[in-house]
Amino acid sequence: MSDMTQTYDVVVIGGGAAGLSGALSLARARRSVLVIDAGSPRNAPASHVHNYLGREGTPPAELVAVGRKEVAGYGAEVVEGEVVSAGPLPGGAGFRVVLTDGTAVTARRLLVTTGLVDELPPIEGLADRWGRDVLHCPYCHGWEVRDAAIGIVALSPMAVHQALLWRQWSADVTLFLHDGPEPGDEEYEQLAARNIAVVDGEVTGLEVGGDDRLTGVRLAGGRIVPREAVVVQPRFTARSGVLDGLGLRATPLEMGGHTLGTYIAVDPVGATEVPGVWAAGNVASLMDQVIGAAAAGLKAGAAINADLVADDTRRAVGARRAPFSAEAERQVCEKALGNRRHGLQETR
Repeated sequence: MSDMTQTYDVVVIGGGAAGLSGALSLARARRSVLVIDAGSPRNAPASHVHNYLGREGTPPAELVAVGRKEVAGYGAEVVEGEVVSAGPLPGGAGFRVVLTDGTAVTARRLLVTTGLVDELPPIEGLADRWGRDVLHCPYCHGWEVRDAAIGIVALSPMAVHQALLWRQWSADVTLFLHDGPEPGDEEYEQLAARNIAVVDGEVTGLEVGGDDRLTGVRLAGGRIVPREAVVVQPRFTARSGVLDGLGLRATPLEMGGHTLGTYIAVDPVGATEVPGVWAAGNVASLMDQVIGAAAAGLKAGAAINADLVADDTRRAVGARRAPFSAEAERQVCEKALGNRRHGLQETR
């Protein structure tokens, strides 16, 4: 690729489940498609993808590799690289996408599927075990830690809900209040009714055994509570910086007065408020699992193709009318010239 030499119907920024699914639908619609993937998927720390019908238990990297092969099989291009900016071309002619190495391409439409970043609290050992035995989604990992001793670290008003939810997978659940809000009387009753222990005090770190397995949660006073898995609620931050040049800003997602994260607002098929730009997957929907992100990419791809069909049709109609318009203009000019000559003759 070199600057401004290659134009595509659609450039897809992000090559995860959402991006590849959108690219697949567009390539099958005979569109020219380029997928640019930075190679830093959110689910890289996880060992397997779950709840994806037909792909249950597939390693994330394998799912991406298969998806890339399928997309390429229909003529789409997939390149590794990071997009640093995307901006509109003059006159609404599309968009210019620039990569870190300085290369640039143009596109009639954009599909942004850059995902999100899980921002973890600064607790010692937490980030090192993220996706293994430090978790957040019971539907993604609950089965793998079923019947284990699970600890919930309270960070938001959602902590009690988390504890009650994870109780479905294990009878041994402990809620660490940490710096989360104090549960109300009704919430304490719910926790007691479900035999969920509550531990006061700040969590300062995790304990890991010689076999590289989580063994406990360490409190500020030095007490260690044995646990085999820990649940935290990260802040979900949309990877939306590439959209700044288009005037799109991330929207905060708040619940109970607490900001859970940010996302790019889209309509039901992924269209943003900027004409010609769609977004799908976790960048637009923080709670989507892999299969949901893939479905969102498919819907966005179909919507983009429909929009391009409408644009192609407008252009075709304009081209069809052009010869008639030229002939009409010629006739008007001839008539005007004739009138002028006639006027000159009368003057004489």
